[in-house]
Formats: sequence, C-alpha cells, structure tokens
Amino acid sequence: MNNDLVVFLHARLDEEADLARRCDGAGCCGEWVASGDTVDFCQVSLAGFYPAVARHVALHDPARVLREVEAKRRVLNRHALSSAEGDPERPWANRDDCQFDGDLWPCDDLLDLALPYQDHRDFPERYR
Repeated sequence: MNNDLVVFLHARLDEEADLARRCDGAGCCGEWVASGDTVDFCQVSLAGFYPAVARHVALHDPARVLREVEAKRRVLNRHALSSAEGDPERPWANRDDCQFDGDLWPCDDLLDLALPYQDHRDFPERYR
C-alpha cells in the first residue's frame, strides 16, 4: 500500500484552506459578490473584469473555499484504505481496497478528487 495520493491530496487541501484564510484576514469578510464587471470583496470593490471573470472570482470567496475543502476532506476520509489491510483472514489476496465501497484502492472517488491537481508538479506520476 502506498499513501502518496492521500498525502498529496491533504497537502493540496491544506494549501487551499491556508490561502482562503489569508484572503479573509480577520475572518470578518462576508461573501464575495460579482455585479457586472465589479467584484465586491467586502472591504473593497474592484472593477474592470469581464463579467464572467468577475463571477468566477466571486465564486471563490474564502468561506466557500473553506466549505469545499472540508467537504473534500470528508470524502477523502470516507475513502481511506480498508482497515482489513494486512488481515490474513480476508478472502482476497494481495489487494488494497476502499473501506467505503470495497473497490480497489485508491478508488475512483479518490482519483476523481485528485484529477484537478493533475498538472501539479508533486502529483504522483503513477496516477497520471
């Protein structure tokens, strides 16, 4: 069993959460909102974006990013390597499986969580 994909995913989620927290400083910022070419960042508004870009930026407000990171962490935790790993009583030989769905580990859900990070320099080569 190799945990490199899980370690990689935890590192990416830690980075995203850290950046989101730094963007919200004292935690007093509300939801980022786009209106036309302007994004209201709660403490300042910036104009001059294409409207679609303004909506995209607003979609990544820190509170939303932190909720998304927590949701991904819960999925990651559910799809851990089965605790039966190494159990001589299990009926299959030499197979790592997911504790959530019994699929071969890492299961498709873990691989799907990793997909957005595929271009990251630390992405485990064997999962490309």
